[in-house]
Amino acid sequence: MPKKIPMRMCVGCREMKPKKELLRVVRTPEGEILLDFTGKKSGRGAYVCQQEACLMRAIKQRQLDRSLETSIGPDVTEQLRATLANLPRETAHE
Repeated sequence: MPKKIPMRMCVGCREMKPKKELLRVVRTPEGEILLDFTGKKSGRGAYVCQQEACLMRAIKQRQLDRSLETSIGPDVTEQLRATLANLPRETAHE
């Protein structure tokens, strides 16, 4: 029997994709918002595609705010955007 692949929904494009293809944005118990590359940090999480367009759409439509149950400021938006831009592109689907 093949192993089941965990699926998650991107909050930007609303597509179901394998968990490994998505990035987890997490709000830690201390209130810090950051990208979780391990997928294991404690806190409230939301998944987004590895494309800047999906991240920006999730922020603009306030989907990320709703998923993380907090308000995301422009400084955090820029930090997430910069971190995403510095990722290696071999796994990104453009």
